[in-house]
Amino acid sequence: MMIDIGANLTHDSFDKDRDEVINEARKAGVEAFIITGSDAACSEKARNLAHEYADCCYATAGIHPHHAADCNGETLDQIQTLLADEKVVAVGETGLDYFRDFSPREAQLFSFEQHIRLAIESGLPMFLHQRDAHRDFGPVLKAHRDELANVVVHCFTDNQQALYDYLDLDCYIGITGWICDERRGQHLLELVSQIPENRLLIETDSPYLMPRTLRPKPKTRRNEPRFLPHIAAFIAEHLDRDLATLQATTTANSKNFFHI
Repeated sequence: MMIDIGANLTHDSFDKDRDEVINEARKAGVEAFIITGSDAACSEKARNLAHEYADCCYATAGIHPHHAADCNGETLDQIQTLLADEKVVAVGETGLDYFRDFSPREAQLFSFEQHIRLAIESGLPMFLHQRDAHRDFGPVLKAHRDELANVVVHCFTDNQQALYDYLDLDCYIGITGWICDERRGQHLLELVSQIPENRLLIETDSPYLMPRTLRPKPKTRRNEPRFLPHIAAFIAEHLDRDLATLQATTTANSKNFFHI
């Protein structure tokens, strides 16, 4: 049994068959899902879905750096209210994304700092996003790390130095199907071996980042939580580790991280 720590089940691509998606994933061995909140409205929907599927779903609440330009007093108040809900188990998704730069970098930094404040006040873990922004992201996180509870840098795709910096800050590392991508994920095959067993988390980030090693190849490009065991099997094979042990370890890590 596994836990998908990053599933964007609020995405409209799941609106017509969300029940089936969740049921198929559970049949495949995924026992629980952390539904990612990426802006105020999405976070509210994630919270609502976590109550609707109360036996297997939880939610995060936050504003993705892509939407950081919308971070203001009103939206932060909405996020703070959601964080008080028993089904909301982490602050985020938040962080910095200098690859897309959909929001001005000053706005991203402001939003990131405000989410850190909310995490400190609530005592909840942080679910973080960082892409091409380690130079700024690392120092901001380091400045507040001692005040924070658990922290995961989710969908990690960066280099060895960034990995070591996050591990030095006692962060968890989330690995997605990006590692299965022969075009851009090859470096992760070496780096995943350097993540301590008690700091490794596995996620799909569905509907994004479908593992390219799936056979037979799915008819659509929509990634789903049911593919989480495939990612685990791919990692176990390249680490030359027992799959059942890896699944049990990462599941225990997920439960410890989110206190579920």
